Amino acid sequence: MSRYTLPNIDKHSPFQKEFEPAIQDLIVHVRSAVPKSIHSIYLYGSVARREAISGRSNLDVTLITTVPLTNKEQTLINTIKIRFQSKYPQITGVTFTIGEANEVLQLESIFSWGFWLRHCCVCIFGDDLSTRFGDFEPSWEIAKNMNMDIEEWLQVYTKKISVSSNINIQVEQQKTIAKKLLRSCYSLVMHRDKGWYDHPVLCARKFLEYYPEKQTEIERVVMLLKGRKIPKRSAVALLEEFGGWVISEFNKIERRIG
Repeated sequence: MSRYTLPNIDKHSPFQKEFEPAIQDLIVHVRSAVPKSIHSIYLYGSVARREAISGRSNLDVTLITTVPLTNKEQTLINTIKIRFQSKYPQITGVTFTIGEANEVLQLESIFSWGFWLRHCCVCIFGDDLSTRFGDFEPSWEIAKNMNMDIEEWLQVYTKKISVSSNINIQVEQQKTIAKKLLRSCYSLVMHRDKGWYDHPVLCARKFLEYYPEKQTEIERVVMLLKGRKIPKRSAVALLEEFGGWVISEFNKIERRIG
């Protein structure tokens, strides 16, 4: 095994007991919502890592299907999000990442879906596709596949924050895009750092080892992450200016490494 092989997420230990009821209920509801389309269900994020904080963590789900979801099935999945947010106060919400099994197993998906399932997810139902892949080493291919969509995220969330009229919703939107932005920052240095981090604050610390001149910008993004009620204009300016720099840096590294 290479000394740079990325660590696997723990796939065997029990989940934190305060989240176990929500996890078991989730399996029941998803199986009921998409009985003919379901292939497998996975957890990722803090609940999967057994690092979740009651009342502050999402239940993050990857759903793999055998065929595309119908409009009715997609509506039922959205209903699960709404029900769980009110039913389980220990989670702040449910997020779904959805893919198809045949796409996951394609050769061109190895650095996206392959890495994602192997190193970031825990299977809780169905045929565990992570077993189809070997362990990965840190690389620019993985980094860019995980976060090269940062430009789209920034466009969407800058617009959402700009038009938001509810400060509490705005704060949640700022927290979401701050997580993505900090993880994208680490993607810029992953191939040099030879590691992988998912926690956004750890991503920020590692990034600053290579870009110490961005200390001020990172401190401001962390303020968004922590839910500070920052004026809308300031949040948008930060996302546009620092986010623009991150996008240009991605493009610069891509041109150099390819």
